[in-house]
Amino acid sequence: MTEITEVPSPFCGIGTDDLTIQVDGLSLKVSENGCAVNTPAFEQAITDTSARVDGKEVDLEVAVARAAELLRASNQPVIGGCATDVNGMRGVMALADHCGAVVDNMNFTAARRNFLALQDTGWMNTTLAEIKNRCDLLLIVGVDLEGFAPRFFERYLWNKESMFLEDTSRREIVYIGKAPSAEASTSPAGVKAKVLPCDDQDLPEVMAVLRALVKGKKTVAENICGIALSDLQAVAEQLKAAKYSVVTWAAGALNFDQAELTVQMLSEMVKDINTMDTRSSGFPLGGKEGDQTANQVCGWTSAFPARARFSSGFPEYDPFLYDSSAMLANGEADILVWVQAFNAAFVPQKTDKPTIVVARSGMVFAKEPDVFIPVGTPGIDHAGHAYRLDNVVAIRLKKCRDSGLPSTAEVLNAIEQAL
Repeated sequence: MTEITEVPSPFCGIGTDDLTIQVDGLSLKVSENGCAVNTPAFEQAITDTSARVDGKEVDLEVAVARAAELLRASNQPVIGGCATDVNGMRGVMALADHCGAVVDNMNFTAARRNFLALQDTGWMNTTLAEIKNRCDLLLIVGVDLEGFAPRFFERYLWNKESMFLEDTSRREIVYIGKAPSAEASTSPAGVKAKVLPCDDQDLPEVMAVLRALVKGKKTVAENICGIALSDLQAVAEQLKAAKYSVVTWAAGALNFDQAELTVQMLSEMVKDINTMDTRSSGFPLGGKEGDQTANQVCGWTSAFPARARFSSGFPEYDPFLYDSSAMLANGEADILVWVQAFNAAFVPQKTDKPTIVVARSGMVFAKEPDVFIPVGTPGIDHAGHAYRLDNVVAIRLKKCRDSGLPSTAEVLNAIEQAL
C-alpha cells in the first residue's frame, strides 16, 4: 500500500489540495481531509476497463474507428458533458472544429444565468484568496454552501491565519433563502450564522428590497416574503459597515424564470456598496463538473464560452440556440458525443440518435450507447489541470494509480485523427 499526501481535488470546485490517499492496487481510500463530495469521488471503483461497441467489448482502436465512422456520417454532431481537464477540453475543441460540432457543457444552462448578467452590466467579483484574507462578512444567497462545498468554511472562513484580519472567528455569516444543512458555518467561537429563510421564487423580491435598503431607499412594507423588513434592514447595515463583504450565490441553485435578473441584482448591489466607504465583491459558485475548465478552454481557443457551434468553419456562439439537449430533442442534431471523466452518475440524455460516450469507468446506461470508451479520471488515473471555481488558479492534478485507462485527451485526439 502507498500513501500519497497533499493530493488536490478536481471534484469540489474549491481546489482542496490537502487530501491524503491510500493506494492499494486500483483501490483508493481517502484517509485524511475527505468530505461528502471528495471521498466518494476518489474511492469509486473501476468496473470497466475495455471499450464497447454495440455492447460488445472491443479493442480501443476498434472503438475509435467506429466513433470516427459515426461522426463522418453525421450532419450536425453535438458534444455534451464536457466534464474533463484542460487537455481533455482541448481535445473536445479540436474534435468539434474538425467535424463541425456544437460544444455544450452540461452545466451551461445554469451558468448562462451568470453570463447574461456579466454580458449585460458586468460585475465585481473576488477570489478564494481574497475571501480567506479579507472577508469579514459573507452573505450567502439561495444556496446551501455547506452542501455545495463541505470544507469551504474550514478552508476559507475559519482559517487560523489571515493577512488582514486579526481574528477570523469574528467573521459574520448571513444566509438568505436556504438554511445551512450542517454546522460548518458556525464560528470557532460558537456563533451561528444568521438565517433569513424564504422560498427560491421569492429571492428576486427579497434581494430587490435588500438592494433598495442598501441604497437608503424608503420601503413601506413591514414583511417581505416572510422576512421582517427590520431583519433585512439589519443585513443592509451589516453590508455597509463591513470592511470587505462578499456576496455569494450558485447559479445552478437559482432554478426559476429569469434568474439572471437576480444575479444582476446581486451584482449591482455589490457595485452600490463599493460607492460607499467600504469594499464588497461578488463570488459565484461552480466548478464541480469541470464547467469552469470547459469555459476557460473554450474562451481562449474560440473567444466564446462552452455553447458554440463550429459547422460554419468558425465558432458561432448562442446561449439559447446551441443547447445540445434541445437540439437532440427537436432533431437539429443527429449524433451525441458525451464526455464525462469525473462523475459516472451523470449519464447522457436518452436519445434515439447515435451516441458515443467517453466517460469515467462505472457509468451505467438505461440504453447502451453505440460506442462506450472508459477513460481515466484526471487527478486519479493521470496528471492534468483543472480550474477551480474562482477561475484564477489551474489546479495541478496528480496521478495516484496506474489503471491503464487512456485519458480523455488521448481518446478524443485519436478519434479526431481517425476522421
